[in-house]
Amino acid sequence: MSKGIKDKVAIIGMGCTKFGELWDKGSEDLMVEAFLECIKDAGVEKEEIQAAWIGSCFDEVNVGKSALPLSTTLKLPFIPVTRVENFCATGTEALRGAVYAVASGAYDMALALGVEKLKDTGYGGLPDFGSAMGSKNRLIMPNMTAPGGFAMMATKYFNKYGLSPDEGKRMLAHVSSKSHHNGTLNPKAHLRKEASIDQIINAPIIAWPLGLFDCCGVSDGAAAAIVVRAEDAKKYREDPVYIKSLQVAVSSGEEMLLNWDGVHVETTLQAAQRAYKEAGITDPRKEISMMELHDCFSITEAVTYEDLGISKRGKAKKDIESGFFDLDGRIPAQPDGGLKCFGHPIAASGLRMIYEMYKQLQGKAEKRQIPNPQIGLTHNLGGFPFYSVAAISILGL
Repeated sequence: MSKGIKDKVAIIGMGCTKFGELWDKGSEDLMVEAFLECIKDAGVEKEEIQAAWIGSCFDEVNVGKSALPLSTTLKLPFIPVTRVENFCATGTEALRGAVYAVASGAYDMALALGVEKLKDTGYGGLPDFGSAMGSKNRLIMPNMTAPGGFAMMATKYFNKYGLSPDEGKRMLAHVSSKSHHNGTLNPKAHLRKEASIDQIINAPIIAWPLGLFDCCGVSDGAAAAIVVRAEDAKKYREDPVYIKSLQVAVSSGEEMLLNWDGVHVETTLQAAQRAYKEAGITDPRKEISMMELHDCFSITEAVTYEDLGISKRGKAKKDIESGFFDLDGRIPAQPDGGLKCFGHPIAASGLRMIYEMYKQLQGKAEKRQIPNPQIGLTHNLGGFPFYSVAAISILGL
């Protein structure tokens, strides 16, 4: 039986660009910026890196289908480089490749990097989802949109748990307002303005009941991590962050088409259960210190609270409105501002989330620092349909 990777690998360095509409920078610029911060943070020379993984999703115009741009841009000759892609879990997949390689003993030090110039992809950053889905799905789901899909989740959630439209929209507005506040404290966030609950409720509708502030934005960005075996980590720094778990679950499609209640995401549930087991967590509501969740839409974050076992089914509203997930709450969610304030350059998001957990665990998150965090969790969700792939990482001291 597999014993997992708990405490076998540690992160010794990370880097992250500012996210935003970065028209003056290409993918290469973003890779270099994240990488330079990463190796400086780790205190290593790039010649010490023995293997690397790059994640990119839609940005094939700039990055292409291979990992060669990582090697050429960062001047990492002759080491193995691998490109990975798994929709919104792409950044976490890059880290998983590096972590598993080091845990296996194949390498002493490995790099993971995720980069996406989403604003350069398609019209206004909206990619050609038909091509991304493949020709078969393009015929089956020609009009599928992310706002439309998650709007159906929201209306189903309101109906199942007896929320009036006003009650439901107010719950979702609190989710977004909380993240906007956190984003004001983060110089690397794309959006850095407060948004009141009333402002969010009264914003233009994108796909009812989701309004403008219920949806994350379109942006560019990159993030990177360097990992080594746990027993070697303190040779490089006094405060490494240890991998407790990395789990990915992918849907077969059956549970969505034949037996889905519309108010939970089975891939998140399955990945979380495996991650908790691997990390030795028995009561996530008590043991998790903070979370970075895949808040592509406010309803997604609310449902994820329940899928992770933090809130009871149908009770997320009570926790949300009590401030349980606020920056000064019991389990802060999106302390860096989340996708809501960073946008979602697909391949960069997973590593950006881990960057925030890394800084928080080291006590280096400045104005948004959470008191004495011990365990951080990140969550990605994506694919076609939009709930098909989920990734969970758990990190700690």
